[in-house]
Parts: sequence; structure tokens; C-alpha cells
Amino acid sequence: MSTSIAVTQDFEACLALRHTVFVQEQGVPIEEEQDALDATATHLMARDGDTPVGTARILFQEGTAKVGRVCVLERARGTGLGADIIRATVDIARETPGISRVKLGAQIQALGFYEKLGFQAFGPIYDDAGIDHRDMVLELA
Repeated sequence: MSTSIAVTQDFEACLALRHTVFVQEQGVPIEEEQDALDATATHLMARDGDTPVGTARILFQEGTAKVGRVCVLERARGTGLGADIIRATVDIARETPGISRVKLGAQIQALGFYEKLGFQAFGPIYDDAGIDHRDMVLELA
């Protein structure tokens, strides 16, 4: 696999990836998967050659980069691509003036994945689109 990760304007490709992973695989209602925040988010695309295989979005608010809608197609899972996407979001956050932390809502089964990348869980478990989540934060030095 020869992957690249970059900010993208190809929002339709991001939505297609998210639809495959969240709506088709995880059963998230489409009206909950897409929201008005997409219009102001920075979108990242991971590609294997020319083929989109993963995505994430970042929202910048009050000193925080909020990462969300992180997904990787099944065929690219287990390759380290998900970690690379998260590292790319953290790099963008570090390069953005005024941003001091990265926050995300992690599905419970992914807590360990994010902990290995330096995130710390906080707060209660909550339901998001029928899936248990917990907030996590990474303070930027």
C-alpha cells in the first residue's frame, strides 16, 4: 500500500467513505452521520495511490481542534493508516495558531488506539448515533 494523507476539497469522496463505514457497516443513520459542521470543517483524505481509503475532519473552535468522522475502509485497516490519519490531524492542529489541544469523541472499542497516540479519556460514556463513546483530549506542548 502506497498511501498519502492531505487536506482535500473532495468532500463527495469523504462522504462516500463515511457512508461506507458509518452508515453501511456500523448502522449510523445517515441524517446523524452528516451535519452542518461539514461546511466549515477541514477535511483530510487518505489515498492508496489514487483510491480514497480513509478520511477525517477537523473543526477549530476556541483553542481546540475537534477531530471527528475518522474512518478507514476495511481493506486498509490494520496497516497503521488510522494512526497516520490521527497524526496528520494533530500536525495540522499544532500548525494552527491559537490551538492548544486536540479533542475527539472515541468509540469505546477505540479508546486503546487513541491512548497509544497520546490521548487521554475524560468524562462519562455517552451514546452517539447508537454507539457508546467517550471524550478524549491531547494537550499540545
